[in-house]
Amino acid sequence: MRIRIHHTTQYAYDFPIRSAVQLLRMTPRSNDGQHVAHWRVETDVDGRLKQDEDALGNITHTLFIDGPVERLRLIVTGEVDTLDTGGMLRGAVERFAPDVFLRETELTALSPDMRAYAADVTSDRSEPLEQLHSLLEALHRDITFSTASTDSQTSARKAFETRSGVCQDLAHMFVGMSRRLNLPARYVSGHLVRKDGVLEQEAAHAWAEAFVEGLGWVGFDATNGACPTESYVRVATGLDYLGAAPVRGSRFGGGREQMDVYLNVASEPDWQTQ
Repeated sequence: MRIRIHHTTQYAYDFPIRSAVQLLRMTPRSNDGQHVAHWRVETDVDGRLKQDEDALGNITHTLFIDGPVERLRLIVTGEVDTLDTGGMLRGAVERFAPDVFLRETELTALSPDMRAYAADVTSDRSEPLEQLHSLLEALHRDITFSTASTDSQTSARKAFETRSGVCQDLAHMFVGMSRRLNLPARYVSGHLVRKDGVLEQEAAHAWAEAFVEGLGWVGFDATNGACPTESYVRVATGLDYLGAAPVRGSRFGGGREQMDVYLNVASEPDWQTQ
């Protein structure tokens, strides 16, 4: 499948910013399940854009802006050819041993209730892959998808208390509970061609990967109760959202900030009819 992505993020400020630095993790790498045909990152203001890699091998761009700037747009466009690998990741850049991803973070830390939940839903499974699929099915069944209940700073504990959240929250829950089972797991950010045919989306997608001895890294999308298919574009990974966030940065001046996101994710037949 060929997938086209057009992602625009626009910032507006009360008054011009004097300077800003933004770290972007918005560029995918090729692996056995996806080939990046072409990709472009640009902005509509004067600035320096430097490409690099972070410690986990994610492609990064650092944007340096000298003001005054009152409005700023980041435009990311590209096309990726994908294959269905049954959720298994092959040919990806790996900088560290899997055990690094047993490390707990504030966003993925478990409450006593979550530890009990993970033990309960996997109690009748002895094999790691079976445990992970049981966890996937349980979270998909028991956690309600809701865009109104959480934000980007919400921890897995808080989202689990309300039994609701967005894909970021479900990914954090899955990652934390997998680590509770002593299975290395990590957060993944990327894009998804939706089955319902909706092309314009509010935000990028998120899921998890867990390491299974003998298989390697396997993807699990608790939001949709499935392993990634050719409909997914994998962009960045981290111990949690903070390590894979599309944009993080700081600025000097500007007052209040308003951010608007436009995202269009389409497979080739769909975008040709737009």
